[in-house]
Amino acid sequence: MTEELKSQGRFLASLIGLLWLLEIVDQFVFRGYLDVLGIVPRNVIGLRGIVFAPLLHGDLAHLMANTVPLGVLGWLVLVRGRETFWKVTGAIALISGLGTWLIGPSNSIHIGASGLVFGYLSYVLFRGWFERSASGILLSIFIFSLYGSLIFGVLPLRSGVSWQMHLFGFIGGAIAARYVNRPRP
Repeated sequence: MTEELKSQGRFLASLIGLLWLLEIVDQFVFRGYLDVLGIVPRNVIGLRGIVFAPLLHGDLAHLMANTVPLGVLGWLVLVRGRETFWKVTGAIALISGLGTWLIGPSNSIHIGASGLVFGYLSYVLFRGWFERSASGILLSIFIFSLYGSLIFGVLPLRSGVSWQMHLFGFIGGAIAARYVNRPRP
């Protein structure tokens, strides 16, 4: 394994470890109170959730459900470098957060990294198309075969699940794929 891959692995593991640490502290010290820092639609104070929502989860099971896809898809974004990773992550968080803030149900709080998961999925799926590279398109097809069923998460099929974050995360990933990557000559 190259040193770069090891460095990327440590970096991503540290970020995911931070999510776990925050959730453990939130659950056992604050008794879930930090969740109020999530996105509260159409409430000015709820805009802070754009920054905090991806870091917070309803419980450990919620975080567990996001951990593996966040690690796999996040690494596929990170493989392009940390600068690209942060640009993509920022675009997804902003678009996912603002979209959720605009159309989410009133008197609700939206938390979780699933907006990032859907954004990373979309970014990887569309990256090959916008780059016009055969390897990127093959990767997109492979990832779609593994995670394509996640796309149904953008539909309002289950109560208590923020399909708004999923939908706008997916849109944010597509936008990031379009503007962060340039077609190869």
